[in-house]
Amino acid sequence: MAAQLINESTKGVFVICPTPFLDDGGLDLDSVDRLVDFYLEKGVSGFTILGLLGEATKLTPDESRSVMARYLARIDGARPVIVGASNPGTDNLVRFANDAMDAGAAGVMVAPLPGLKTDDQVYAYWETVLSRLGPDIPVCYQDYPQTTTVVTSVAVLHRLIDAFPNLVMLKHEESPGLTKITRLRERSDTGEGRRISILVGNGGLHLPQELRRGVDGAMTGFAYPEMLVAVCDRFFAGDAEGAEDVFDAYLPILRHEQQLGFGFAVRKEILRRRGAIATAHVRHPGPKLSPRDLQELDELLARLDRALAG
Repeated sequence: MAAQLINESTKGVFVICPTPFLDDGGLDLDSVDRLVDFYLEKGVSGFTILGLLGEATKLTPDESRSVMARYLARIDGARPVIVGASNPGTDNLVRFANDAMDAGAAGVMVAPLPGLKTDDQVYAYWETVLSRLGPDIPVCYQDYPQTTTVVTSVAVLHRLIDAFPNLVMLKHEESPGLTKITRLRERSDTGEGRRISILVGNGGLHLPQELRRGVDGAMTGFAYPEMLVAVCDRFFAGDAEGAEDVFDAYLPILRHEQQLGFGFAVRKEILRRRGAIATAHVRHPGPKLSPRDLQELDELLARLDRALAG
């Protein structure tokens, strides 16, 4: 059963899902089921799979399809699912995106090809990708220059938004990036351009400020998704200060989890401790937590428990 496609008005919390592995590095599809149930219980609005947290570049094509099929089967249309389709080869990208939509995805997420340097290069790449994906595949643009090394200017985004109606969402992760949000929203709010959905990443590290700037929610993999849900719910209900209060309690563990690269292992270990996955295995090359890292995590989680207890 397919969920409604994502569009320019999509809002809420889309959780970036990890790919669970066994201790020997094999796929742990049983933990996919546990993760889906865990995230649904926490109130997420949607799912995003096969992104960076999903270690998509470490999967074989067959593994990617197996993970996608298992997530889609377990979710079974209960929430929209965005599937990461980034690939160095455009033919492969388009083929996988079409397979994902045929399987029941609500849209695809694509990051620009690493190595693009100029505005003209970035636009030309996306002009080809968006044209080839066509009008029936809703696209989320993953703007994460910290990992792709590609800086996408506001001017290029304006051009792409104007030219391609299938570009319906921006996953905004540029840091610092608050001014970018403001410039995008100012243009659409004055009617100069089309408004698209903006969901923010970076673990939600700046979520309260980003919400005040006009974003529609979060798309990230923070191991306490219920915090992201509560912050967005309170903000959209008009209680911005209450949203900040919820956020503040989780900030130390959020900050720790958001360390680039290393944070993957922290996030998986927290999810393991919460019963959502069986192991915290990260495929090589990837971080592995040391005994001191685990002790540090114990201390931070104990502080979180005390903060939540009041």
